[in-house]
Amino acid sequence: MSASQGRFVWCELCTTDAPAASAYYTAVVGWTAEDSGFADRSYTILRAGEGRIGGIFPWPQAALDAGARPQWLGYIWSDDVDADAARVTAAGGTVSHPPSDIPGVGRFAHVTDPQGAPFVLFRGLPPDDMPTPPAPDAAGHVGWHELCAAEHEAALAFYAALFGWTRGQPIDMNGMGTYQLFDHGGRAIGGMMTRFDAAMRPAWRHYFNVPDIDAASARATAQGGQVVRGPDQVPGGSWIIHAFDPQGAAFALVGARPGAIA
Repeated sequence: MSASQGRFVWCELCTTDAPAASAYYTAVVGWTAEDSGFADRSYTILRAGEGRIGGIFPWPQAALDAGARPQWLGYIWSDDVDADAARVTAAGGTVSHPPSDIPGVGRFAHVTDPQGAPFVLFRGLPPDDMPTPPAPDAAGHVGWHELCAAEHEAALAFYAALFGWTRGQPIDMNGMGTYQLFDHGGRAIGGMMTRFDAAMRPAWRHYFNVPDIDAASARATAQGGQVVRGPDQVPGGSWIIHAFDPQGAAFALVGARPGAIA
């Protein structure tokens, strides 16, 4: 298992209106957007400074007809996409898009974990050409990855077996259960919790770093989105919001609150 196995390396928004979504997130998060140049598909690349952090992909009509809805998907590095896709299936998950090549980019597979949370297995080309990970709080990058699971202990066991993630610090959520941190390479990169409403669909939520959570929250609303929670302070001193973009995709922001009174 390489040091890259199990590292989040990309975030992708699948949406109903890619140009509108691109305009929204560049205004809210501060990303820049550029066309990928792919000849066979429409795909927008998102940059935080000089670094590429993700992309925007318009759902094809067939996917929408089948019930697809706007969502962010996390790409997780896999040393062997085909073998890991088979392991997902063997563990009770599903493969919704079989392992395939993106010419000149890498190999990927769309999968869901045994509880139904979707993510993407990905191996880039060449496999050793991985950029140095940015600082956890680097502006515009993804600072945290959170899984709302049907049952977080079973979910952690699945991802630990697949990617080598390790159990981190558990945090008591004051009557709402346990928020279980998980580590990659000795560093906490996210948390898992058991859903507190059976109607909630298991899913990953990705937190984008911003320098000022209040200013970003105001932009999120002013640009046509909806903030449904926050700002809330979390352990470590950062502040977070949960929001939906104008097309209905859930996302989160994390950052400082310079205007807060100590």
